[in-house]
Amino acid sequence: MIKIENLTFVYPGRNKATIDGMSLELPSGGVYGLLGRNGVGKSTLLYLISGLLTPASGRVCLDGTDTRLRRPETLADMFVVPEELTLPDLSLKAFVKVNAPFYPNFSHDDLMRHLATFEIDYAMPYKLTSLSMGQRKKVFMSFALACNTPVVLMDEPTNGLDIPGKLAFRRFIASSADEGRTIVISTHQVRDIETLLDHVLIIDNERVLLDASTAEIGRRLAFVHTSDPAVAAGALYAQPAVGGISAVLRNDGSYDTEINLESLFELASQQPGELAEIFARS
Repeated sequence: MIKIENLTFVYPGRNKATIDGMSLELPSGGVYGLLGRNGVGKSTLLYLISGLLTPASGRVCLDGTDTRLRRPETLADMFVVPEELTLPDLSLKAFVKVNAPFYPNFSHDDLMRHLATFEIDYAMPYKLTSLSMGQRKKVFMSFALACNTPVVLMDEPTNGLDIPGKLAFRRFIASSADEGRTIVISTHQVRDIETLLDHVLIIDNERVLLDASTAEIGRRLAFVHTSDPAVAAGALYAQPAVGGISAVLRNDGSYDTEINLESLFELASQQPGELAEIFARS
């Protein structure tokens, strides 16, 4: 379990905290979507979870151990995929030979399987530095998942991927998720991940606006496309869409709809109090 306790972080030279007094628990297992507007601290939170940043106050613990201690056993249990990658001037084979020993659960078979999903040749004759950003991400994500760490933190993983790459990414995550692994994906590209998620986290600098499983969201909310103005008028949130209106309604038990993350995010941003009331009900 990842436990975040009263976490505050201020970047040097800034007066306002990027994260201010946040508390949150992420039970082990499943794919978490971490959403929020620009500047609310999504990337910062990932780096605080991993121990790469030091909080001004509070702490993050992985299975009871403060991650900022950067103990070898904790580092072997976590892998961070940053938004922007700088890879060494090595071949893929050399990169794996140097880095795989740091991860006791690394699987060469898993690496080959993940590379195949992205149509990457393990025996590529050129250096990693010559790859495009999208190709670098595919290689690095394949290595990350092959390390089989209990926690994987991904920051905007689909940035730089073309349409086939995004389709491959969804297959890649779906084939890698299991009950023992926690994958946290921070992204603005919600349509790239909405079918993958087990849990949704929406944050601003101080508050967790939503912390709920996708199953719970589906029980409490309905996401509909309608041309009926009366339905839209009674919705929690509604916006024009092609051919009608996309609306979020309270679910009275008569709806079974897929989650629209864009509408859910706007509802959380515009009406956080009402959303909190809905999810506070037993």
